[in-house]
Formats: sequence, structure tokens, C-alpha cells
Amino acid sequence: MHLIDRKHYLDATLAYRDKGLVSVITGLRQCGKSSLLALIADHLLNDGIAPDRIISLTLDSPEFHSISSASDLHDCITTRIAGVQHPSILIDEVQRVHQWADVLSTLCTDVDCDFYVTGSNAFVFPDESAANYPGRFVEIKMFPLTFAEFLNFRGLEWFSAENAQSDLATDGQIFHTLARLFEEYRHFGGMPHLASSEIDHEQHRRYTESLYRSIVTKDIIERAETRPQRSLSNPDLLKRLCLFYADAIGFSSSFHQIAMTLKTEKTYTAPATVEAYTDALIDACLFYPVPRFDIKSGSHLKTLGKHYIVDTGLRNYLLGYKETSQGRVLEDIVYLQLLFNGFDVTIGKIGQDEINFVATKPQRKLYIQVSKDMSNPQTQEQELMPLKRVKDSYPKYVIVGKGSYPVDINGIRIVQLIDFLLGRTDRELL
Repeated sequence: MHLIDRKHYLDATLAYRDKGLVSVITGLRQCGKSSLLALIADHLLNDGIAPDRIISLTLDSPEFHSISSASDLHDCITTRIAGVQHPSILIDEVQRVHQWADVLSTLCTDVDCDFYVTGSNAFVFPDESAANYPGRFVEIKMFPLTFAEFLNFRGLEWFSAENAQSDLATDGQIFHTLARLFEEYRHFGGMPHLASSEIDHEQHRRYTESLYRSIVTKDIIERAETRPQRSLSNPDLLKRLCLFYADAIGFSSSFHQIAMTLKTEKTYTAPATVEAYTDALIDACLFYPVPRFDIKSGSHLKTLGKHYIVDTGLRNYLLGYKETSQGRVLEDIVYLQLLFNGFDVTIGKIGQDEINFVATKPQRKLYIQVSKDMSNPQTQEQELMPLKRVKDSYPKYVIVGKGSYPVDINGIRIVQLIDFLLGRTDRELL
């Protein structure tokens, strides 16, 4: 199998090598987790680890369908590692086995080994693990391709032209503008299966439809059957909520408001049901909730957060490939890039104004606005005003999709979107 390197995740996972930990790789179905396990195995082999010290179990393959319980998993692993010095154990789709965390935590205590495991949704990382086995599990969150990874999958190298809007990329034979490639990325998204070649609408529609059905069936409805407190049996309601959140990225709404909106569409459901189904969409890594943060008081707000979708190509499939709300689509892409860059992200509230993102790391805080185009002076002032109202000294940015601007306006840095996505900007943003 030809593997394309995803160095960011490989480095993040291998940082915990030889530390007796369970590295848990979570993320949307088909975002590249199984390939990452293969990359880890290749890295270990190239690093001189003998093949018999690398134990691989793919739990959704026919070879391992007989493993249905924690005891089955324990017996399978102990049999395979018997007599092996410091084995590295790679398990794909570990969530298929109930109480897998108990098994792996026990083995980490009893055996000198490393575990690298994947699962197709947030259920794979049980909340009780952190409480029962503190310091035993570490989570690596994986996303569809960033724009830089998208270019890498296409075998493209990029370089700057005199005009930033005309930056070029080439595979050694054909030149493309980065602007055109970004439009393709924005439209079709970053699912690895599709990214290595040119994409057409029908190919994308068929693939994304299959992916969506797999997520709803396997990661939501079937998984809910193993959790009696989560009664989720209505695929139509899931689809309606997906459509609502996909169309409303960048907007705040309460569960009561959503229930009332659905009522106008002849779908009658209670706010508590909306909340349960929304939690399922979040657990399946289809959407990410972003809370609001009151900048003046320094406190997180419990209401009217937002949701961003994991892949803009999935959004376009759900909405029928309508070119709508492109400014908020750019927000979504910036949000996902900030997560990839390791930031915690909230929505900033300052009085009646809102700042798209407050991005934080240890010893670092950034205020970020996202704008499709600020060439209109009135639009520019609307984007800058909330940032001007923040009186602390943390860096402030506007990330803009189109147009040419000074690099600094009244102390606020102006960054081109493509420069941000390719890491060609202030190190503060990386």
C-alpha cells in the first residue's frame, strides 16, 4: 500500500513512544487513522524494530471478528506478545470491543509495551478511562486533510509569485494557481481517499454519501444500541439536524430554537431530543461545538455556542453543492486549521460584539477575525472594530480570503488566508 506521510500526526503519536502509554487516535471515519497506524509500523521498522515486535490487529477485518469481548481481546493480545520483548501493539477500530480500555490499561501495567489504537468516533475514548487510569491514556485527535496536506497528497510543491493572489503550485509538469486549488479544496473538502487526484462532483457525491451513511449507521445508531441511555433510532432526524448545522455554521442557536425551527418544517421533537442527537453528531466527529468566552470577565458562557463541520466537502454534499455562506465556510476552515495547529478555540464576546475566535495555548492567546473580503471600507471597519475594543496586549489578527491590504492596521495584523493555511505567516499562528 502506498502511504502518503502525515508528519504532524506521526510526530504527535510517536512523541509518546517507549513511555508505557496507550496512544488513542480519534477522528471522523475514513480521515486517515488506519493509514497512520501503517505509517507508525513503517517508522518502527525503519528504526530497526524487528517485525515480530510489531503486533497489528484490525478488529473490523474477518480475521478478528471472533473478538467480541474484553476477555477475547486480552487473550488475543497476550497470545501474540508471549515472549516478545517490548512489543508495539497497533489496534485498528478498538471501539468494537466493549471495555477495551480496561484490557489495555491492565496490560500496560503488567507488560513492557506500547499501544497505538484507533477508533472512528469520540466514543472510542471513554470518559471513565481518565478517572480510573490517570496518566495511562493520551488522545491524538485526527482531522481530514488541511490545505497543505491536500497539496501534499496531490504531489504539488508551491512557491510565491510577485502577487500573493497568483501563488503557484506544480507537480513538475503542470502549474496551478493556489487560488484555484483552494477553491477545489473548499468545495470538495479534504477526505484523504479523494485527495490524491482530480475530483469530480459525481465521484465526490457517491463517496460522501457512502461515508455519511456509514457514520450514521455504524458510529451513531448501532453504537447507541450499546448505550441504553442514548435512544437514537431516527435517521431522518439526524439528517435534518445535519442539514441545520451544516447550513448554520458560524451561527449561535439553542436547542429550543432548533426544535422550534424543525417544528415549522413539520418535524416535532423536544429540545432534550435535539440535544441528545446533537451530542451523537459531535461524538461521531461530524461537528465540533465551540463555546463562547466573555473577554471582559474572562469566563466561559454556557449558552449560544456554535458548531463547525469537520469537512466542508461534507457540508456541500449535505446542502446539494450550493455555493452559500462562503464567509462562514472560511471561518470553518480557519477553525479546523487552528485545531490542527494545537489551539483551544472559543468564540469571543465583548459587549454586544463578537470576535470569531479566541485561540489559546499555554502562555499564548490570539484574537482572530475571519473575513472573505475587506476591500469595502465599511466591511473593513466592521471586522476591525471588535478587535479594537479588546484592550489587552495579546496579538490580534484578521485572516482574509481576498484582496490586498497593509500587513498592519492600527496594530492589527492582516494575514492572507492561503498564507495562514500554508504556515507562511507569524509563528504566533502556528
